[in-house]
Amino acid sequence: MPVLLRDASISDIDAITAVYRESVLNGVASYEITPPDSAEMTARFNAIADNGYPYIAAEDEHGALVGYAYASAFRTRPAYRFLVEDSIYLAPEARGRGVGRLLLEELISRCAALGFRQMIAVIGGAHPDSIGLHATHGFAEVGRIKGSGFKHGRWLDTMLMQRGLGEGNESDPDTQSYPATLFLG
Repeated sequence: MPVLLRDASISDIDAITAVYRESVLNGVASYEITPPDSAEMTARFNAIADNGYPYIAAEDEHGALVGYAYASAFRTRPAYRFLVEDSIYLAPEARGRGVGRLLLEELISRCAALGFRQMIAVIGGAHPDSIGLHATHGFAEVGRIKGSGFKHGRWLDTMLMQRGLGEGNESDPDTQSYPATLFLG
């Protein structure tokens, strides 16, 4: 599937909401039970984009949004500021077609360029395809939270995976980088 990656914008909210809605209703990547509406997704988008985190849209050859990815704070305490969490959601027709790979590669590249030093994936339902995608991009399992969610009539595990960005934790971070300023008053 040929795709174009670009910065997501507020004009994508309806399509982003639709992709996420399908994931909430039919999947286990999100532990939400009731899909949020466009107003809530707009607030979430703004909270991420207004803080300078990457938010990427994937369009098919017809210009339809078929997936999106973003990085956000794993935690908002200052010592965590060099760590980001990735999130990737795909429309059903984009799954298994390399779109997730392209989005993750772009997200890793952008986060490293911004000065982040670690990326973590919190994989709901310990979904095998997501685990495989992350593993092929250098993520290693760092933990599993068993029975952490109950959705679609079953208990779900959450897999935690992590990879270094740039020099990771082998050197001190750049105190002039974008992440150095996060969460500091």
